[in-house]
Amino acid sequence: MAVGTALPELISPPPDWADAADVVVVGFGIAGACAAIGAAEAGARVLILERTGAAGGASALAAGHFYLGGGTPVQQATGHDDSVAAMRDYLTAVTPDPDHAKLGAYCAGSVAHFGWLEAQGLSFERSFYPGKAVVQPGTEGLMWTGNEKVAPYRESAKPAPRGHKVNAPAERGGAEIMRVLAARVRALGIRVRFETRVEHLVIDRGQVVGVAWPGGAASGAVVLAAGGFVMNPDMLAAYAARMSRHFLPLGVPTDDGLGIRLGQSAGAATAHMDGVFLTASFYPPAELLYGIIVNKAGRRFVAEDSYHGLTAGEVVAQPDSTAYLIVDSKHMVWPELPMVRFIDGWETVALMEAALGIPVGALQETVANYNVAAADEHDPELDKHPDWIRPLTEGPWGAFDLTPGTATYVGFTLGGLRTTVDGAVQRGDDSIIPGLYAAGACASTIAQDCGGYSSGTCLGEGSFFGRRAGADAARHSRRQEGD
Repeated sequence: MAVGTALPELISPPPDWADAADVVVVGFGIAGACAAIGAAEAGARVLILERTGAAGGASALAAGHFYLGGGTPVQQATGHDDSVAAMRDYLTAVTPDPDHAKLGAYCAGSVAHFGWLEAQGLSFERSFYPGKAVVQPGTEGLMWTGNEKVAPYRESAKPAPRGHKVNAPAERGGAEIMRVLAARVRALGIRVRFETRVEHLVIDRGQVVGVAWPGGAASGAVVLAAGGFVMNPDMLAAYAARMSRHFLPLGVPTDDGLGIRLGQSAGAATAHMDGVFLTASFYPPAELLYGIIVNKAGRRFVAEDSYHGLTAGEVVAQPDSTAYLIVDSKHMVWPELPMVRFIDGWETVALMEAALGIPVGALQETVANYNVAAADEHDPELDKHPDWIRPLTEGPWGAFDLTPGTATYVGFTLGGLRTTVDGAVQRGDDSIIPGLYAAGACASTIAQDCGGYSSGTCLGEGSFFGRRAGADAARHSRRQEGD
């Protein structure tokens, strides 16, 4: 077994514990912070162990979206009607293998969770950004961050925007979230030990009773919140091979899968380990969505108004992962994000077709058919939303290369330890490993692939299920004391 996939050794309880708590949280990103706060609110003595010298993890790199709905105060204030049922129906439709218990709990608890986040000190502007972008450029509190308006999902559930971003400009939201939550952890008197790499779970009579690190150990129910495995080449090769080449990992050095491997060492099962999020967004500006995306055969395969993660996943699935974005001169603009490369411009579609190596006549037929339908503002082939349908008739025509290796793709992993709705870690037969919990990127909760991901899912599920895991770990500790 390669070093990067080796499982840590389980150890027995030491004669003397270096530290003791009711709940020990491994990792101080958003899931770990919310697990610790949830456990403290339930009356537990909590200890956070963090490998680095500061709170944050990959959460601090995020733009700051939480995927929440069902009628939050921001949705109501901006005139967007939403319901628990609509949110649940949408997430069920986009998820390949939906966990109905988790989806139901997440959607039913979404409004209350929003209130809890604000109670921790996070601020959300009661404003809406209507544009199509990866992240709103200002401090607007709400925007569309998924495929809610994309076919066929707009027929599956009433569309509503659910991307709630904290009150911080552009991409600074994740850092602001972790600043506020770290302050809340301090205010609650939760102890934190930095520069501490947990290397073993401590087990006694089939139950996890603590963790150990070089030179020390701490007793308590354990919540693993140590991130994903995007920085571990061996785990990527073993579980998510399509991320092993032509992509840049989006994460921090500690996203090496250690939390997952700790859980596996105790007999934990995993789920959706092949699930990844990838993107090489060609928008903003939104004008580029008027173009069409074709594969090496000159055929369209994805509605161009799709969320950028869905588009990326569909591109990677094409023959040789080759795809091009085609625009005419009327809709030609430069991408604001430096992720896709402009190839060239041509006076005719036939010349473009030849230059791209597409079979003779294929691209010309695709463009001609699209233009006929677009003149009537509809798309019978892929049901692109009418808002983004316009004929591409004004030459010259240009092409952007969306192919991985030419375009810059970034991504992170989505799979992790199997857990219950309250974060208890499960074996392959669905039984619980007593005393062990997981949340955030080292657990499998809602997000499973590019097509089902919406911006804000990671922070949303990490905070929601992290909080539940901490609270249930506190209850487990009280039960043990009762014994």
